[in-house]
Amino acid sequence: MPDFAYQRRGKRRFDDDEPTFAKRNRHRRTLPSVDDIVVADGLPAGDRWSTWDQSTPTERGPRPHPDWLITELAATDTELGILKTGKEADVFLLRRGVPETGSSCLLAAKRYRSAEHRLFHRDSEYLEGRRVRESRVSRAMVNRSAVGREMIAAQWANAEFSALCQFHQAGVPVPYPVQVVGTEVLLEFIGTPDGTAAPRLAECGLRGPELAGLWQQLVESTTILARLGLAHGDLSAYNLLVHRDQLYMIDTPQVVDVIANPRGADFLDRDAANVASWFTARGLRWDGEDGPGPAELAGYLRAEARLS
Repeated sequence: MPDFAYQRRGKRRFDDDEPTFAKRNRHRRTLPSVDDIVVADGLPAGDRWSTWDQSTPTERGPRPHPDWLITELAATDTELGILKTGKEADVFLLRRGVPETGSSCLLAAKRYRSAEHRLFHRDSEYLEGRRVRESRVSRAMVNRSAVGREMIAAQWANAEFSALCQFHQAGVPVPYPVQVVGTEVLLEFIGTPDGTAAPRLAECGLRGPELAGLWQQLVESTTILARLGLAHGDLSAYNLLVHRDQLYMIDTPQVVDVIANPRGADFLDRDAANVASWFTARGLRWDGEDGPGPAELAGYLRAEARLS
């Protein structure tokens, strides 16, 4: 087993994970009305016109687009604050709405860090098995030049968007991937209309039998991925949201092709071990009648992925 396979006790593995939630402003008591925007007076500072037309059809989410999504070019994007901070990306709350119509939707905007920031600790482990066709681009990424770091950020944004599209189409509950523009990924906001973000699984406070339904959902989602030959790559209670009793996977830029990546099986095992240990530590007991329990998950997923 490689030395990166499991986290050390008391130390978090990934730079983008937060040991506390102090930086995560999950609740906004009052959201400003979209009708407060008067286009004739120019857009307020920090607002922008909708970026929908800046994405090509392949850079937009799977069709049919959901009814709640605003695609009108007359729409504006209003930034309402930050949802999550990280060393590799920040997530902001946006409202996309058409002024003077009352039509709007909430989105999460994940923006990957620009070239002057340190990017993607251990990214080479995830990039194994991915290929860049242009040798010039490949050299820039390997050399970590300023241009190369920007290319890496764009590649990770596109990797996350592509993974979310694939997950969504396969039936894995994820935030609907709206579009990708450069190093920004726009996603369905998972939360309530007042801007309260759904809690992560690690925050939900459930224990024992209360976790049984969520465990079953997790097994179903990871089974779908394994049959596709994929692993999340960083699956944990911090990369799962709970909203209205539904479990959603998030943070997917490091998705791993378990066949093409030489360490693919190890990533699959690590995903299983991380979530299994979390559920077990919180008192989940499984009788084995309705699918694999925490102790059996790794072997079960290997079999579903047809790995030895």
